[in-house]
Amino acid sequence: MNLNGKAKGENTYDAIVVGSGISGGWAAKELCEKGLKVLMLERGKPVEHPNYPTANKNPWEIDYRGRLTEEDKRKSFVQARHYSFRGDNKHFYINDLENPYHETKRFDWIRGDVVGGRSLLWARMSWRWSDLDFEANKKDGHGVDWPIRYQDLAPWYDYVESFIGVTGNADGIPHLPDGKFQPPLEMNCVEKDFRSKIKEKFPDRHLIIGRSANLTQPVKGRGQCQYRNLCHRGCPYGAYFSTNASTLPAAFETGNLTLRPNSLVNKIIYDNNKGRATGVEIIDTETKEVIEYYSKIIFLNAATLGTTFILLNSMSSRFPNGFGNGSDQVGRNLMDHHKGAGANAIVEGFEGSYYSGRRPTGVYLPRFRNISEKRNDYIRGFGLQGGAGRSGWDGSDAFGQQLKKEVQNPGSWHMGLGGFGECLPYRENRVTLNTELKDKWGRPSLSADCEFKENEKAMQQDMANSAAEMLDAAGYKNVKPYVNTSFPGNANHEMGTARMGRDPKTSVLNGYNQMHEVPNVFITDGSAMTSSACVNPSLTYMALTARACDYAVKELKKMNI
Repeated sequence: MNLNGKAKGENTYDAIVVGSGISGGWAAKELCEKGLKVLMLERGKPVEHPNYPTANKNPWEIDYRGRLTEEDKRKSFVQARHYSFRGDNKHFYINDLENPYHETKRFDWIRGDVVGGRSLLWARMSWRWSDLDFEANKKDGHGVDWPIRYQDLAPWYDYVESFIGVTGNADGIPHLPDGKFQPPLEMNCVEKDFRSKIKEKFPDRHLIIGRSANLTQPVKGRGQCQYRNLCHRGCPYGAYFSTNASTLPAAFETGNLTLRPNSLVNKIIYDNNKGRATGVEIIDTETKEVIEYYSKIIFLNAATLGTTFILLNSMSSRFPNGFGNGSDQVGRNLMDHHKGAGANAIVEGFEGSYYSGRRPTGVYLPRFRNISEKRNDYIRGFGLQGGAGRSGWDGSDAFGQQLKKEVQNPGSWHMGLGGFGECLPYRENRVTLNTELKDKWGRPSLSADCEFKENEKAMQQDMANSAAEMLDAAGYKNVKPYVNTSFPGNANHEMGTARMGRDPKTSVLNGYNQMHEVPNVFITDGSAMTSSACVNPSLTYMALTARACDYAVKELKKMNI
């Protein structure tokens, strides 16, 4: 008993953070800086900034010049469905053979398997949500009402933007609030031409430079962007926000953080008498040892479906259908943005112009549908992302002197726009626990049953038509619209499976991301989202996390949790 008591004492912390991605990193930083002793548990392998294996390699120094092998595609066959999985960063991604799940309907579950998670892999687009987003469910009756509004998050958006560094312009668009920005990146000549023509012909539409978590000015411990556009390999300069370069160093600086990689969280430990979670059970992925860790509060940030698995797998007499699942909403309302529709065109008249560097983000055309005038074929809306560039420089079939001559001349200018659209929260779009299909460590898996429905399909058509309409109106040539709708998961913005809400009967979390039924457990990753909006969600995850940590520590000091 004494030995067991000693072991429990050594494994006890003030807080446990599960997951080291964008929201988990923020939870660790905030809790550590507020004086708590924090254990961060990450299922993946160690990755230490700035030691990213391929970050500074030339193409010829990487096996197969960065192309995937057939073995890569076999082991990570789901990851290979996504454009970001490449030969020069495949070491960041999960092995799908070891981590299976069942697709009742196709769902592209794209997963990191390293410290830092998808903070090393995200596209860095950093948009604030507005009350157009937070009020949508209440106004049109889909899903449940958000328990917060923009004013609740505005100071927390300020706070996280000031720390991570977001480049952008103050554009004055009411439904895309301005933030605390570093100097913006610059559009190239064709993008500026397109912007002026859009402003003239479509006054309610605004082409802006992307707001991106890439530094244009250095901040503490991090250098500015080098315009290499190799972000997907990890940035040794720390020029884009990641857990590894930003929040982990801040947490470690306090002396309050313990990081344990290779730690697969299996379930939450619940005390029926106390009505509280007391800790978590993990499986060491290398030794398969089962270990318990204990804490006063728990932040679940294992990414949407990772968190959902832990909840569903944490069954007890109090929670026979999954942890904190009295509402039967855990696993339901799974959303992702739909993409794969847009248009491309050839641009003439700029043959004497080029651009320097490889800018790490594109241009953006914020939502303009269903704001003042309402459509009859779908509700909510979409944004368009894209950019202009020149083709050429390679690909010639020539030899010798002719080849040298041809590769000195760039090809034609082109302009492209692709949409990201909002997905409604559907109760039947869900994941459930699959006890028949086991992973490498003998745990159950998930079954995914999720699809885009008529509202999303109608929006897809309008994405393509609207993009083509604008390119044509700009006088560009060979305009080609396309609709190649992605499958859920492939936008890498899965969310909604443990949603926030005002009523414990229809939601899992309250307005501070605190579980209705277990007050010392908080969830601030994508699973907390009540609707999906049409803009990238990561900045909102960060703001929600910082806000929830502030609340949790105050409640802990009041002895309310």
